[in-house]
Amino acid sequence: MPKKRSGGGLTGTQQAAKFLGVAALSGCVLAGIALPAAGALGLAAKGTVEGFDEIPANLKTPPLSQRTTILDAQGGSIATVYSRDRTVVDLKDISPYMQKAIVAIEDARFYDHGAIDLKGVLRAVNRNAQTGGVSQGASTLTQQYVKNVFVEEAGDDPTKVAQATQQTLGRKVRELKYAIQVEEELGKKKILENYLNITFFGQQAYGIESASKRYFSKSAKDLKLEEAALLAGIVQSPSRYDPVNDSEEATKRRNTVLQRMADIRDVSQAEADRAKATPIKLNVSRPKNGCITAVSGAGFFCDYVREVFLSDPVFGKTKEARAKVWNQGGLKIRTTLDPQAQQSVQASIKDHVYQSDKIATAVTLVEPGSGKVIGMGQSRPYGFKSNETTINFSANKNMGGSAYGFPTGSTFKPFVAAAAIEQGIPATKTYSAPYDMPYPSPVQTCDKPWVNTGDTVENENEQEVGPYAMKEAMAKSVNTYFVQMISEIGICPVTQMASKLGVIQADGQKLKEVPAISLGTEGMSPLTMANAYATFANRGTYCTPVFIESVVTAQGKDLPVPRSTCSRAMSEKTADTINTLLKGVVDSGTGQQAGLTSRDNAGKTGTTDGRHNAWFVGYTPNLAGAVWVGAAGAKQVPMENITIGGVYHDKVFGGQVPGPIWKDAMSGALDGKPAPGFNTVHIPNPDKDKGDRDRGRDRDRGDEDEGDPDDGKPGDGGNGGGGDPWPDISIPPDLIGGGHGNGNGNGGGRGGNGP
Repeated sequence: MPKKRSGGGLTGTQQAAKFLGVAALSGCVLAGIALPAAGALGLAAKGTVEGFDEIPANLKTPPLSQRTTILDAQGGSIATVYSRDRTVVDLKDISPYMQKAIVAIEDARFYDHGAIDLKGVLRAVNRNAQTGGVSQGASTLTQQYVKNVFVEEAGDDPTKVAQATQQTLGRKVRELKYAIQVEEELGKKKILENYLNITFFGQQAYGIESASKRYFSKSAKDLKLEEAALLAGIVQSPSRYDPVNDSEEATKRRNTVLQRMADIRDVSQAEADRAKATPIKLNVSRPKNGCITAVSGAGFFCDYVREVFLSDPVFGKTKEARAKVWNQGGLKIRTTLDPQAQQSVQASIKDHVYQSDKIATAVTLVEPGSGKVIGMGQSRPYGFKSNETTINFSANKNMGGSAYGFPTGSTFKPFVAAAAIEQGIPATKTYSAPYDMPYPSPVQTCDKPWVNTGDTVENENEQEVGPYAMKEAMAKSVNTYFVQMISEIGICPVTQMASKLGVIQADGQKLKEVPAISLGTEGMSPLTMANAYATFANRGTYCTPVFIESVVTAQGKDLPVPRSTCSRAMSEKTADTINTLLKGVVDSGTGQQAGLTSRDNAGKTGTTDGRHNAWFVGYTPNLAGAVWVGAAGAKQVPMENITIGGVYHDKVFGGQVPGPIWKDAMSGALDGKPAPGFNTVHIPNPDKDKGDRDRGRDRDRGDEDEGDPDDGKPGDGGNGGGGDPWPDISIPPDLIGGGHGNGNGNGGGRGGNGP
């Protein structure tokens, strides 16, 4: 009598010998397992044996793809993402009923044969010969496991999946040889465990644990007899026997499994009959996959995490390698998202801007000194329905953001001031700052000088006439002051400062070297602006933004993650000076409606040409945030005579709508947190009495009862510096920022600028 292994069946060597003998004697008799006629394949017995010998001896089993959980900074779940919904469990955590049911219906002689069930082969050949077709197969559970390994390895590649499942003798032979190896190395119990974890059970559920959760909302270890029989029956044809969509067919199949279990005495006939009489009782848990399911409006944060994983070389040298790790899943990704901050962001957005409004808002919060992004949200939710979107307004284009970002208006002016102070310009510097003026010419760039061809720039209203010193010019956001400043120091120091602060255009293009850059004509993302201002809070040290704290694989291995890298962008004295200047904006300037009363804070307002975009970017020593409000699509919306969040505005200013959003979001995020103070510097006021000419002209306060400016021109103008942000879309000139200025040469930009 042949010697058997402890796992049951013949040894691997005996199986191989017996297989080759059968193949040679029958002239490819195994083709009858699943194929109508071996002759049609033109494969002789000799060729089969040689092909068998040439197959590599080791089956490379890929790790099973599983669900990935994205967590917030405190370990709470944000979302679950997966290419295949699977949770791998040990055999001891699978109901004995389930183990018996799957063996009974798929391979009743599993414990009595090796990798190949020769009795089953001959029975199938005989049956198929009688019917003239393929009415019966003879794949063992081990062979089915091997086939599933091939399918798993193929992933979502349709060509590879087709190759892994093609009905050819070559694939069958390959499958058989690997089955012999698997039986030799793993033994019956491990094969059964692996099979139950890899098999597809329909309804997006891979593996028995996910299937049990999907159909019955319970763990696999708790499955009852009738439930286990139902799931075992699904495997043969998940679509045909789907109990959710066809209860009658699923019941018939379940009862077939129960009877088979009784026939082989896994259960008594009485037990089987009682289970057959029990109606199917499902408790379905719908698939919850992807960032669309994220809690607290964190869908866009979740999506940014995915973008980081797929783009950062730390997770793989190539795009394909990173995608493979992501799709394989089974990861626990702990992020920087602070649940308190995120809830505050969402609450503020909900209070101030409605999902159905003509315009949208986006908010991003960043921790100075660490680069941690702790909050990110917007008024258009993550999704595909009306007034939903998958475009992350807070991000750059390459990370899922809008194609061109949003012109920043006067929120760019602190970068000009920082560059000037670094160049030795004192904080008491005074310029004539007239109401309107031609752009100074020529102005030095990093290359050849820029020359004006007729562009002009003007302030928000005619009463805004210099001379102004830097402190007052920043508080009142005087356009002509900063244009004169950039013409004195040149454009190159400004673009270099912007680069040190991580300020790049949202579309990835280089900042244009034109004087209008001082007025925020180029499109940026809220993340870029929040992180740049965090540098001021961090006393001049810039830190790259980060979203991921740690990544742990299904095997418990820690993966390397991107780390924030910090570098000095400006001296501490320069940063302290900017902090002092921007404190004045919220204390007595255009940003008073944004000011926090309980802690030191600073910031800057911005309103672009045509009032198409409004910003407030501000910070405390321990948190920075950017708020953008504007049109989310290609068609710009002038924010005049407009209702936002149920409140009517005749004109929108940066301090009036974005400011309060920022204030509420920051207040909630910082509640209960320390309130450190800034390191400020003394900036003397100029010895000039300006009288009452600027009284009541805090333009971004939005205090409509106390006199807003009469003007309809918050900005510079000109179109030479901006270009067409939507080159493939024909849009009337009056819908694009830059069309309201006095010039049309190369000094302006599409964004224009106001306070």
